[in-house]
Amino acid sequence: MTNNFANQFIFLEFNNWTDYVVLLFLIVFVVQLIYYLGIFSRFAFYKRKENQVHSFEPVSVVICAKNERDNLLNFLPEFLAQDYPTFEVIVVNDHSIDDTVDVLKAYSLQFPNLKVVTVPDNDRFYGSKKFALTLGIKAAQYENILLTDADCRPTSNQWIKLMSNYPVNKSIVLGFGAYQKQSGMLNKLIRFETLFTAMQYFSFALCKMPYMGVGRNLAYKKELFFKNRGFSNHQHILSGDDDLFINEVANKTNIEIVFEKEAHTVSLPKATFSSWLKQKKRHLSTGKYYQFKHKLILGIYPFSLLLFICSFVLLVVMQTSIYLILGALVIRYLIQMLIFKKSIDKLEGKDLLLLAPFFEMFYLFFQPILLISNFVKKNSKWS
Repeated sequence: MTNNFANQFIFLEFNNWTDYVVLLFLIVFVVQLIYYLGIFSRFAFYKRKENQVHSFEPVSVVICAKNERDNLLNFLPEFLAQDYPTFEVIVVNDHSIDDTVDVLKAYSLQFPNLKVVTVPDNDRFYGSKKFALTLGIKAAQYENILLTDADCRPTSNQWIKLMSNYPVNKSIVLGFGAYQKQSGMLNKLIRFETLFTAMQYFSFALCKMPYMGVGRNLAYKKELFFKNRGFSNHQHILSGDDDLFINEVANKTNIEIVFEKEAHTVSLPKATFSSWLKQKKRHLSTGKYYQFKHKLILGIYPFSLLLFICSFVLLVVMQTSIYLILGALVIRYLIQMLIFKKSIDKLEGKDLLLLAPFFEMFYLFFQPILLISNFVKKNSKWS
């Protein structure tokens, strides 16, 4: 029995092709550990240092709205009633054909800190969220810009305070934009992807390799925006007003993360698979425009995971080094669950923990299909 157990670990003699599969399995296993222990753990175990003294500089909140009558009715007052000394809320009405104009007129009478910007008719930029957002930022009277969407609400009246407390020499603040918890598996899939994405961009930012942010909860300096010519380098791309801009201007010294629960925003998730699919395809279409180093480091993780799974299955079928590969699988699982648990504690989503490995497998095989489909049909307008 002892000899049989020991024989499971004799695998590098390279007498046959299965030895190479075992070697591949071990290499990608180590790669996975590097990502979890070297990168994702940065956010999972991150503890913020003592809070700095808040300067309470004035803030301009910018929200783009296109046919958002109901969401503005429900959520806009929560932004206008923030506990903050000096701020304005700018809503950019982008050719809405519902009652958005009437809602904004009514709120303008009630809240003097609400400013409404209307996108002019322009065939060249019609349907471009980036154009609408640029107009909103231009209209901002304050240097500190805080962005969110019309279908979002802040989780507390401390949102502006937390998202506008820039440390010295920082010009970008990355926040977390959650999706509202609802019943159904689609909702869990959406919320898991949002959480996992946040875990990644927070972790990479802490590793001095920032690559994206989300427009549902993002802040930066107005000077930074215009110094880098805004969205001009990717104006022709439908998405990317958040991730492509941050990918372009962020560096290892100018970024800060804010993940406190009082600083989150919460959005209404897509209710149907087809609407979520359309949204997901649009988001994925921007990834190919990331800097090469970011595409490389983001691509290695799923590729190594795919090789890990395939080589594991092959070795199980061949009944080769069973104890070794099962041990590696258990180790990766336990580390993964620990990192997910610590991250979820910061971002919320306890109901997702046990399902996380299965959701990760789903996205591992599903996202390539969406990427391929983007080459077949492209969208040209935001909605």
